Amino acid sequence: MSVTIKDVAKLADVAPSTVSRVIANNPRISEKTKRKVKEAMDYLGYHPNFNARSLANRSTQAIGLVMPSSADKAFQNPFFPEVIRGISTMAHEQEYALYMSTGKTEDEIFDGVVRMVQGRRVDGIVMLYSRVDDRIMCYLQEQNFPFTVIGKPFKNAETITHIDNDNFRAGQEMTEHLLSLGHERIGFVGGDLNLVVTIDRLLGYEKAIRNAGLPHKDEYIVHEEFLKEGGQEAVKELLGLKNPPTALLVMDDLMSFGVLSTLNDLGLSVPDDISLLSFNNVMLSELSSPALTSVDINIFQLGYEAAKGLLECIQTPGKPAKRVTVPFELAERQSCKKIN
Repeated sequence: MSVTIKDVAKLADVAPSTVSRVIANNPRISEKTKRKVKEAMDYLGYHPNFNARSLANRSTQAIGLVMPSSADKAFQNPFFPEVIRGISTMAHEQEYALYMSTGKTEDEIFDGVVRMVQGRRVDGIVMLYSRVDDRIMCYLQEQNFPFTVIGKPFKNAETITHIDNDNFRAGQEMTEHLLSLGHERIGFVGGDLNLVVTIDRLLGYEKAIRNAGLPHKDEYIVHEEFLKEGGQEAVKELLGLKNPPTALLVMDDLMSFGVLSTLNDLGLSVPDDISLLSFNNVMLSELSSPALTSVDINIFQLGYEAAKGLLECIQTPGKPAKRVTVPFELAERQSCKKIN
């Protein structure tokens, strides 16, 4: 015979309605009562029927994830598994499932989001990127559907809950770090210029160059995809210059692995011939040869805070939008060198 809410209530010495509120994570129930009810549930082996709950309160107990590109391409970058790990941890704490976009083109990804929203397959959505004039973000706003963004929205940032690093300051401070090592010819290897993170870090880089009294050189700035191949193409372009950079500021560790591979093929040494400073500090950064000096942007925390912010939007409709700024720090290793 299956265990019921009444059985749990009897063992915990509370009313059945209290058990229901504990299952729904009602904030009005004390932590002591929640603990007592959960202990009774564990002892009896009781598992709530979330399908029945969803029908009753029109909740799916699921949140949607929207990638910037097809999943097979996005998952080549270690950023995405780690940020999803952060989202998943918070979702698990609140007993939510994850539902991921699977389209291969922008149109397919957009259509998938429309199906999530119109079919009420999820209670809210986390966007794992922020793009200039993104139609998915515009659609979600028009539908008044709960969502959060990892990154700073290009428009209406004050009305959208978003979780981000201070990428302008990061771009500036990392360029200043290379300047402090004596480098004056610093290349910038950015990602897609439609991504707000690329724009912010580029503006920070340019400000540091201006503040140092150095000339701005457009030929030192290249933009490629956040993939290993993107880094390889960037190196070929920059090293073909008459006065190539002595240091590179690269927007993503995966691109940096491509840079390292190409430099090695050309017989150039990092950091003896050229210094390399990267972003993201993924696990492989310290295992590369040489180990990458990289900016730790706390990827897991970005995901965790994005899910937390979304659940607040779902559970408290009308709650004012907020920005959560996740700190960053430089992990210094062997890929940067002081020069005369």
